[in-house]
Amino acid sequence: MQGDTIIVEAHHRRAAEAIAPIILSRIKGSGGRYVISVAGESGSGKSEMATAIADVLQHSGISSVIFQQDDYFVYPPKTNDKTRREDISWVGPQEVKLDLLDESLQMFLDGKVEIDKPLVIYDEDRVTSEVLGTHHAQVAIAEGTYTSLLNTVNARIFIDRSYLDTRAHREKRSRHKSELDPFIDKVLTIEHGIISSHKSRADIVLNKDYSVSEVA
Repeated sequence: MQGDTIIVEAHHRRAAEAIAPIILSRIKGSGGRYVISVAGESGSGKSEMATAIADVLQHSGISSVIFQQDDYFVYPPKTNDKTRREDISWVGPQEVKLDLLDESLQMFLDGKVEIDKPLVIYDEDRVTSEVLGTHHAQVAIAEGTYTSLLNTVNARIFIDRSYLDTRAHREKRSRHKSELDPFIDKVLTIEHGIISSHKSRADIVLNKDYSVSEVA
């Protein structure tokens, strides 16, 4: 998504370095392209972790592409916020074209070197498209709140930090004051009720202290 702010900090890099040996063994064992999802609540550091993981994998000679769930929302951000305010029951996985994201990831696994995908222009509140070149990549990383629900994923990473744990980080990334108003707290409470249950789908859990646990 154009207009996003990603702040990779030392704790993200340390966590990525702990995740890398687990992921590397799985990538090498796959014998081909590989898809990772990074999920968690709003502000938990999904974009940062995806970027940090891609950087660490690059140091091992494995290139990645990142698919942001934000590009696959039904409505662009400001329109989506308006829709939520008109009907809060809109909050949830139905806000996202997860089936389309699955299709993009399947094209990646199928070896497509160019993938036509949506692209959100945040400041203009619109969705356009872009062609993502993937010829160099062995790994695709899909990051977003609901990416644990994707079908076309080889390994699922879940960041176990709630919206109460992540307020400071959300403030750093906030694009608009409306994102931190009381209504957004209601949205985050609803999201928490949905997303917290997705931890059980994870192969790797990033704990609140950024330590890493591999799920047997």
